[in-house]
Amino acid sequence: MLLARYQHELIEAGCDEAGRGCLAGPVFAAAVILPHDFDHHLLNDSKLLIEEVRYALRTEIEQKAIAYAVASVDNEEIDEINILNASFLAMHRAIEKLSLEPQFLIIDGNRFNKYKTTPHQCIVKGDSKYFSIAAASILAKTYRDDYMKQIAAEHPEYNWHSNKGYPTIDHRETVLRLGHTPYHRITFRVTAPGVELDEDLSTL
Repeated sequence: MLLARYQHELIEAGCDEAGRGCLAGPVFAAAVILPHDFDHHLLNDSKLLIEEVRYALRTEIEQKAIAYAVASVDNEEIDEINILNASFLAMHRAIEKLSLEPQFLIIDGNRFNKYKTTPHQCIVKGDSKYFSIAAASILAKTYRDDYMKQIAAEHPEYNWHSNKGYPTIDHRETVLRLGHTPYHRITFRVTAPGVELDEDLSTL
């Protein structure tokens, strides 16, 4: 059972990212402030839900959230500052865009670069423990999928409409055969199919 809040005194936003392990495209992040009494029987970690449910939940989240925002860091920035810092930057950008300033942040994962002076708590597997982080995971994932589907037509041979830029066997084979596009993360090592992936790249 997911919880509505980590603490109850301050305005709290949940944050999560999507696309950290991809070979191509931006990393997206979302920040969501939900009502104190928010509850939903289907809302959970986006990776545990099928696509149709994710998009249905996105509509509900956007209707019921007190505030939400989505932001991204592109592949060129990722190559410059590395994927971990890019993930934190995407979250910072999403927080910055919120129409209501949060007083406390709960972050999915075990690390985060502090945002201004706002206190935060990192929560491992937070997207399966707190509604606001789960909601952020849904928004980040669906907005990123939309983006990858949009650019898929520019390079159809990479099958981004299906793999969304993740290091599937087919995607890796195509990169090894045809090389990188302007959307690929050049600093990400592309392993041959059958070779165990780097830890960074294996997390969908």
